Amino acid sequence: MPCLSRVVAFALASLATAGAVQADPPAPPMPVKPKQVVIISFDSARDISQWKRSRALAQRTGAHFTYFLSCVFLLSPETRKEYIAPGKTSGKSNIGFAASKQEVADRLEQIGLAAHEGHDIASHACGHFDGKDWSKADWLKEFASFEHILENAYAINGVAPEPEGWRDFARHAVVGFRAPYLSAGKALYEALPAAGYRFDASGVSQGPALPPTVGGITRFSLPQIPEGPNSRPVIAMDYNLYVRHSGGFERPSKAGEFADRTYQAFRAAFDTQYQGKRIPLELGLHFTLMNDGAYWNALERFAGEVCVKADVECISFRDYISRQDAKQASVGG
Repeated sequence: MPCLSRVVAFALASLATAGAVQADPPAPPMPVKPKQVVIISFDSARDISQWKRSRALAQRTGAHFTYFLSCVFLLSPETRKEYIAPGKTSGKSNIGFAASKQEVADRLEQIGLAAHEGHDIASHACGHFDGKDWSKADWLKEFASFEHILENAYAINGVAPEPEGWRDFARHAVVGFRAPYLSAGKALYEALPAAGYRFDASGVSQGPALPPTVGGITRFSLPQIPEGPNSRPVIAMDYNLYVRHSGGFERPSKAGEFADRTYQAFRAAFDTQYQGKRIPLELGLHFTLMNDGAYWNALERFAGEVCVKADVECISFRDYISRQDAKQASVGG
């Protein structure tokens, strides 16, 4: 009997070992998806009420935005001759100037508050001229005008007191650019690194795309996204939607419909990336309230839903390139 017990014990042990060998190995952990990045930006950055509205949206959702500032809005009718565009006489602008010294002061305050809150202040040049035929020297002149006017805005307009650190901020914080009319070309991309810029957001792509870095400039592109009943592609910017929806003319009676169409387009473009490759999604707006604010209403609805998700980050262009720099430094180290 003892022998039989040993045989049975050995057989059971052998079966257990065989079972262990034949069992499937534990599945490897699923790769963790990167957070979905959404980059929301505003061109021209004029109206004080829209500065406040956008900053309030950021505070509600935890988002950081990029504001592409047109420097003519830091000049009043009395100081507008400080700006001379390439090939123009002094005091000329396609988009006007600030209405008054007080408006300049209010805008400077908003810029300072936004920068303090972690938003990205970038350049949209000055007079909103189409620079497609400009030379490198023309672009460098425009960039120099932007830098001079931003740095000296308090002094030029007689606004006091100038905040401590303002000039250092003006010299070093602005690292990004978007061309008026998205009108970019070889001369622009030669001038940008020479002027100390780090990124450009003047491109357009067929869909969300990872930004390449060429010649030291990271090139972002507004994507074309499906929109409307026929899902026709449109650039993910409010002005392009405005032209699509109403031919560039105000139709306030249809503002609700246009807002819903815009929200649905933004959300569908987001969901495609969120459920897929998680390529950053870029959206562009202006401070102008087209079609009775339809596009801002859509943006607020969209950001209120997605920017608060734990695996989504609504960040600025500057934030994005800073993180890419950190990743490269980590790999290099």
